[in-house]
Amino acid sequence: MGFRELMSDAAEKQTPVLQTSKLTKWFGPVRALYDVDFNLYAGEVHAVLGENGAGKSTLVKLITGVYRKDSGAILLEGQAIEPHSPHEAQAYGISTVYQEINLIPTLSVAENLFLGRQPMRMGFIKTGEINSRAKALLKTYNLDIDASHTLSAFSVAVQQIVAIARGVDMSAKVLILDEPTSSLDAHEVQLLFEIMRSLKARGISILLITHFLNQVYEISDRITVLRNGEKIGEYLAASLPKRELVSLMLGRELVSVTDEGNTNGKAAHQNERSFLQVEGIARRGMLEPLDLSVAKGEIVGLAGLLGSGRTETAKLIFGVEQKDIGTIYVKGQKTTIRSPRQAIGQGFGMCPEDRKIDGIIPELSVRENIILALQAKRGWFKTLSRKRQEEIAVEMIEAMRIVTPDSTKPVGQLSGGNQQKVILARWLASQPELLILDEPTRGIDVGAHAEIIQLIKRLCADGLALLVISSELAEIVEYSHRVVVLRDRKKLTELTGDDISEQMIMHTIAES
Repeated sequence: MGFRELMSDAAEKQTPVLQTSKLTKWFGPVRALYDVDFNLYAGEVHAVLGENGAGKSTLVKLITGVYRKDSGAILLEGQAIEPHSPHEAQAYGISTVYQEINLIPTLSVAENLFLGRQPMRMGFIKTGEINSRAKALLKTYNLDIDASHTLSAFSVAVQQIVAIARGVDMSAKVLILDEPTSSLDAHEVQLLFEIMRSLKARGISILLITHFLNQVYEISDRITVLRNGEKIGEYLAASLPKRELVSLMLGRELVSVTDEGNTNGKAAHQNERSFLQVEGIARRGMLEPLDLSVAKGEIVGLAGLLGSGRTETAKLIFGVEQKDIGTIYVKGQKTTIRSPRQAIGQGFGMCPEDRKIDGIIPELSVRENIILALQAKRGWFKTLSRKRQEEIAVEMIEAMRIVTPDSTKPVGQLSGGNQQKVILARWLASQPELLILDEPTRGIDVGAHAEIIQLIKRLCADGLALLVISSELAEIVEYSHRVVVLRDRKKLTELTGDDISEQMIMHTIAES
């Protein structure tokens, strides 16, 4: 694509505080990270960006000793290190604050700050001393709270600051922040950024993992882009246009939409009345107010980079997560959905993003997995007979072309594509009116991929309302009547008809 790496002369003359050289990690035949060079300098925020499977988490886990490298080197202040655990990495001066805050909520703030290094007297913790030390430490972060209170009594933002304060106090060289703003509102994000700037001024180096592009440009000095386990480039944030960043992350060059013209050729879907309509649904720290609708016989695609709010939208609609505000209408009637059970009762079905964790029950048979949603919809006091279960399972195995010797085979022993078909069969057996599909083709082979795409189109033709999330832009463009584009947890726009194209989606993400 002709992008040149942008490095300052001053940075090139420094010795990185943290450096990796040709860092490589394999998981069996899967290459998670390959020949990655990374440089983190004193007093900077360096963002590491990439979509799912890019290698971000693997890089962090190798640096912090969660994983052992297969080849390459990790250097701290020019000296080779090989941490065997996060505790050992911390001893070197590398602390990590994860998205799921790694503290103990039932202990006090002070106890969390000094856990494992509390001042003792005759076998007892000097509670008064740790409380006063904690108060003094937190004041340096402009946080005036009672450190004797349990951590769980405070907001996520306060807990995040406590985790940072603990990490910096234990080892003040490198701080790794993994999605630190994922559960924070706008005010809390700014509070965190003030703290990050103060840490920079103290010479602490910060490695930032995030999906929020606007925040990257607000707080970061440099950006490293990973894709498919390889380093694509290292750039000065101030010199890398957002449109080029989006192209680097997705692996496609973003050209002017005026040069491309309208290539989709698909007429906008017209339907006077939507089956589902949501108005202003939102949850603090998860999704900003969003409107969308889906009609019978229509496919609405949700497009955006990882972390844009696609899955969060689906979870709020399906009742997996609870909205703070907003209204949901089903067939024009205002509806309350506080749980997946209520969603199922309204005729909804949802195939989750991670089929192995949230979808299949691997130990159960194909038959038992298929009838789960239908049984839940009927209620557990109206049990399906074994004969009827078998009839439904056989019917779905044939209709979905699931490759299995019979319905008794444990679903965990099927291929990824066939597992995905079993999950789809589960919801189709419940005869839903709306089907939400989150990454329906991820991790399956080419043949199964094509079959799933054709099935989505067929379900639409049969009158089902479909809300489909996919990272594959070509896929979204192929079957969607409308595309809702999201970035940084908010809806940017809605594309229809000939405006639906890969370039227009990318242009919207980069330019809005």
